Amino acid sequence: PVKHKGSEKVRVEPIKDNIKIRMIISDLKQSGQERNLIMFLIGIYTGMRISDILKLKVKDVKGKISIRVKEDKTKKFKSVAIHKELFNALKSYCEDKPGDEYLIKSREGINQPISRIQAYRVIKDIQRKHKIESNLGCHSLRKTYGYRLYSSNDISIVQKSLNHASQANTLKYIGVEEEEIRKATLNLKY
Repeated sequence: PVKHKGSEKVRVEPIKDNIKIRMIISDLKQSGQERNLIMFLIGIYTGMRISDILKLKVKDVKGKISIRVKEDKTKKFKSVAIHKELFNALKSYCEDKPGDEYLIKSREGINQPISRIQAYRVIKDIQRKHKIESNLGCHSLRKTYGYRLYSSNDISIVQKSLNHASQANTLKYIGVEEEEIRKATLNLKY
């Protein structure tokens, strides 16, 4: 998605550096930010939109090998496989939590998920802490998933996974089009 800042459009980007991703995961673990770690891992390992992540309850993921969700945006049901690293993190995180509790629970109020604004603040905090120059937002997690998926799979798999209408849209969405043009330009020889 594109955020509007005044009259200019500001696009959020995926996190393309695998080392940064590992550092973020490590930092969230070491600092005891389990809830934020789970939100981050679900985003980068499933490609789910933040609105769908925030709706999840413990019973939706506890002991499961996939997440079945009705997407907020498309209103379609979708089943998403749970990666081994995410499964292990969820197992530990959900162990003592009741099934009806929101997975990404707010510390304020009674059993409510954090707001989209709070999720955005978490991502912006990650951006600042890890000195990531590209603009990040909640959708960066979904874009990171798409970008990583593309690095080892055919674009048609990424397109289907993200539920995009065309491969061109998918390439633009994950930032590959611009990157490929840039690389080709820098490799020009006369």
